[in-house]
Amino acid sequence: MQVDVALVTGGASGMGRLTALTLANKGARVAIVDMHDENLAATAAESDRITAYKCDVSDLDAVRALVAKVEGELGPIDHLTQCAAIMPGDSIQGMSAELTNKQMLINYCGTVNMVKTVMDSMEKRGRGQIVVFGSMAGSVLTHGLGGYSATKAATNVWMEVLAEEMRHSPVHYLLVCPPMVNTPLVDQAVEKGPGSITGAKKDNRMSDPQDIVDAVEAALSKGKSPKNWRVCPQSAGFMMLLRRLSPGLLWKVMRKANPGQ
Repeated sequence: MQVDVALVTGGASGMGRLTALTLANKGARVAIVDMHDENLAATAAESDRITAYKCDVSDLDAVRALVAKVEGELGPIDHLTQCAAIMPGDSIQGMSAELTNKQMLINYCGTVNMVKTVMDSMEKRGRGQIVVFGSMAGSVLTHGLGGYSATKAATNVWMEVLAEEMRHSPVHYLLVCPPMVNTPLVDQAVEKGPGSITGAKKDNRMSDPQDIVDAVEAALSKGKSPKNWRVCPQSAGFMMLLRRLSPGLLWKVMRKANPGQ
């Protein structure tokens, strides 16, 4: 599908930034949304087809105002990539209730706010793409990421049901469940998160963000189909299957990867 106007949340860094640049290079007018002024400005400076907007996706009224502004300035949105998220690491006991709830507000409620705000107009026009970044972590659980995994489990489930309910819609709803990816998001979990993240970062065993963006582009290029509602790049598919078939074995693997946690 030819994308004329795209909105990318979390678009100032990581996979959001790469997605925005990819869409701009293909000729789309791209609105990037983030909360970091310097990163927004730097990303927007990379292409004259990218426009920066600051918005807290957990604020529904702000999201509605943002979408109205983007459509007023750039035109009807026919592509959404929802990347905005935070990923602080800590044990469930160690993390405050406030920070745990903040993760849910941004990662899950932010997804609901963005998707619900743009989907109706796409449905009325009979075209569009909605790409939501869930995570392998929503299924593949580990120590030190309980709060984040809960937000991504909620996102994964919500998007799976949405894709099924909208299976006859012309709009393509796509859930992305990546493995560990070398982005600033993962860096948030290095200090207090699972030891496996620190080790993977140190040994350069994380996925390259461009590979994940390429996998999403490949899935979108195939068009909508009953089987093309989710993409699980690289090791994510295997790890999610392992969790489903043998959760006890997976916890043994995680205990070995995260000694002392």
